[in-house]
Amino acid sequence: MGNGAKAQQRRDRADKAGAKGGKSQLKVNEASKNIVCKICKQPFMMTAREPALVEHAQNKHSKTKDECFA
Repeated sequence: MGNGAKAQQRRDRADKAGAKGGKSQLKVNEASKNIVCKICKQPFMMTAREPALVEHAQNKHSKTKDECFA
């Protein structure tokens, strides 16, 4: 005898336990991009540190952080 019935019972119990929601964080990550460069409109996550913003302003636009993000 095979274990086909046991496997099917296990699947049925797992289905009854409920399907878990997706674990994707794409929507959360998009929502957290609330710092935007005024010049090129590149979004940055709200956790971006000031040195990263200063580096972007200097390297991409040859401007100060205040000119790009304030």
